[in-house]
Amino acid sequence: GSDSYTIMRTPGADLDLAVGFLLAEAIIDGIDDVVQLTANCEFGNTVQVKLRSPPPAGSAAGEGSGRNLAVASSCGLCGRAGVEKLIEALPVVREGIQLPVSVLFEVPARLRAAQRVFQRTGGSHAAALFDARGELVVVGEDLGRHSALDKALGRALRQGIAMDNLGAIISGRTSLEMIVKAARAGIGLLVAVSAPSSAAVECAERLGITLCGFARGDELSVYCNPQSLSDG
Repeated sequence: GSDSYTIMRTPGADLDLAVGFLLAEAIIDGIDDVVQLTANCEFGNTVQVKLRSPPPAGSAAGEGSGRNLAVASSCGLCGRAGVEKLIEALPVVREGIQLPVSVLFEVPARLRAAQRVFQRTGGSHAAALFDARGELVVVGEDLGRHSALDKALGRALRQGIAMDNLGAIISGRTSLEMIVKAARAGIGLLVAVSAPSSAAVECAERLGITLCGFARGDELSVYCNPQSLSDG
């Protein structure tokens, strides 16, 4: 059988969104798990993905065959029966990006400058992956912050970019789902311009992810695992 997912999203970068979503849901571990990825113009707004092997039992697709799941723009793990199992299976981040706090201070402004959809509409979120120099590597924009991050992760996967030495920055608040997505990609530093939820802090602390919030100008709050940051 096959599974179908309906994702409320801003049109554009649909292939990136599909791949990033599958990674975050533990349906794939990398782009090599995808045999075929096509945008189906005949049916409109549809992406078809053929996998090399059946999804693992702990993933969203592994919970049953022939499922139809709707994912709202405001929720990244809505409809998941096995959220706890997914979190338990997440690996602890042992090593990751290292950068001075002074470099990190520059990243939010770079994200704002890269938000082309937001500049035109004022109504979208953005997520980006950045390197140890604070340079943006990939950017995703969407009405929903979860889909924005999925687009960024999917673009990195499709371009063959290793993410275990990158950080991620998001334009909104940090929920538990965002920590799960970062962990699935092997990202050890997650930065947001707003606040994290208590569940996000607990999960990030458990997984060894450096979690920062309220990153604005030359200020930010570090909530747990500051090992990714250095003075300077």
